[in-house]
Amino acid sequence: MNTNHFCELERARTQAIVARDITLLERLHATDYELVTPGGRVITRSRYLELIADAPFYTSWELGPMQVLARETMGAVKYQARLKFPSGRVIQCWHTDIYELRGSAWQAVWSQATELPATPPTGASTSAA
Repeated sequence: MNTNHFCELERARTQAIVARDITLLERLHATDYELVTPGGRVITRSRYLELIADAPFYTSWELGPMQVLARETMGAVKYQARLKFPSGRVIQCWHTDIYELRGSAWQAVWSQATELPATPPTGASTSAA
């Protein structure tokens, strides 16, 4: 599996979210899709699409360099993103998406965003715990 395919898929998905392209979003998100927000809420596909259709959910979504794990019927994409909301709030987060081959189409099944602290804590180590 070509890892660039997943990077392109993720770019298309996030652009469709910002553009509020519901038709494309319905194709790119599995019916059992779930988003775990930076605040820890779980949002179903139907609710997520409702929120996006009702009003802009994000005003911009900037993707950093992506890491991809790809298998025959599943792929995972991880990257840092800068998200801007209609309120003007901006967050930096880790974003992870799991894609699964459903029939002949790749669809997002899970997404999780983890907000990064605005500044690293004093004396924080950069190594993994």
